[in-house]
Amino acid sequence: MPPSFYPELQSGVLLCIDDDEDVLECEKSFLESFGYTVLTAASGSKGLQLASMYSFDVVIVDYTMPEMNGQEVATEIRRLKPGAPIIMLSATADVPEQTLQLVDAFIAKDRLASQLLPAIAQLNGGWVPPPSFDA
Repeated sequence: MPPSFYPELQSGVLLCIDDDEDVLECEKSFLESFGYTVLTAASGSKGLQLASMYSFDVVIVDYTMPEMNGQEVATEIRRLKPGAPIIMLSATADVPEQTLQLVDAFIAKDRLASQLLPAIAQLNGGWVPPPSFDA
């Protein structure tokens, strides 16, 4: 969808954390096409390092990662920046309830294309549907 469908998505800094670098690159390209600045990290520890160094509007983190999973990353993000909105992604539906309680939104990776932009917009100032052309 071109940026004009989501005029409120023209600014903001997103921190994307995923151990799959192909997924990270796709997320980055997709989100930058809507005007976002995207910081990427291929591990939880690198993501936390970026979170401590830079300001961001929304964190997007994968649940299943080696070394440090998404729950551990979300817990640390909450400690570093308590009010930061966090979106968790996962290819699996088996995400523990305690993990889901740490985040502001959960998106299954097979629904990323349709749900990511509305979730970001909602957490980053409120999503408003595109105007109707019926008028």
